[in-house]
Amino acid sequence: MGRRCVGGQRSNGAALMRVLVTGGTSMLGASVARILSERGDQVTLLQRSPSGSGLREILSDITDADAVSAAVANHHAVVHCAARVGVVGSAADFERTNVTGTRVLIEAMVRHGVERLVHVSSPSVAHSGAALVGVGAQPADPATARGHYSRTKAAAELLALASDVPAVVVIRPHLVWGPGDTQLIGRIVDRARAGRMALIGNGTALIDTTYIDNAADALVHALDRAPQLRGECLVVSNGEPRTVAELIERILRAAGISTRLRSVPASAARGAGAAAEKVWSATSRDDDPPMTRFLAEQLSTAHWFDQRRTRDLLEWQPQVTLTEGFERLAQWYAERA
Repeated sequence: MGRRCVGGQRSNGAALMRVLVTGGTSMLGASVARILSERGDQVTLLQRSPSGSGLREILSDITDADAVSAAVANHHAVVHCAARVGVVGSAADFERTNVTGTRVLIEAMVRHGVERLVHVSSPSVAHSGAALVGVGAQPADPATARGHYSRTKAAAELLALASDVPAVVVIRPHLVWGPGDTQLIGRIVDRARAGRMALIGNGTALIDTTYIDNAADALVHALDRAPQLRGECLVVSNGEPRTVAELIERILRAAGISTRLRSVPASAARGAGAAAEKVWSATSRDDDPPMTRFLAEQLSTAHWFDQRRTRDLLEWQPQVTLTEGFERLAQWYAERA
């Protein structure tokens, strides 16, 4: 098994670790790597392109078994953030990165005796279209999850939990955002600037989100407590549900955009999403369609989570409130105006 200490201890007496972070160029992966490095852990990043972080990097696809094996060797733990996200691409594309990539990583970890894995998943692995109100981490189900991303992330999560890695913890951060985010913030702002942003239904569905610093901090807590939490699956969020209308309005206000959003019936949005998906699939377009069935459901259905068990088991509390997060977002946009 891997040795626990790399030549020192943190201020709380815990041994320093050698940690591999996959997907180091993602906002979440980069944030986790920064926290680990700043506290003294030895961090290696595995990703396809350079990050410019100054940390040790191995440039490879997550499905390259030889490269992944070399990256995993001599590490104590892995935080697995690498994934194909979004709505564009074939089922095979998502399967290759999210399922095959996870299998390759796990096999390398078992081969090299790496003891801890924090597997980053998504609440969407347990979302079948119905509202999720005040629930915890429901079982991942590839058969009922919606869309290629959610189905393959569900399958990957089950692989991780069933693996022979001694201490696996699954964390499902919900709708992570922050300055520089291109997945949630960037898409909303771009669509508003193009006049294509609309409320689905009346915009009153309550949803949870997670500020980036809180999501990264929760992953680090999961890493530290992995031996005690093995086999656990936890949803992480700020625990501050807000209506879709309020969240979109505050994002646009932070970006300096003043606009009155039109409302589109949820049924019409789902129909338009289904039609757009067919067109994008038939023409192999690689840009985001204006609407998908999954997006229509997400914007018109409540999904917020009971955080009491998560915070108790992780011994963690979010440090950045939504209000402070939006203030930071506004400052970020103002500096780039």
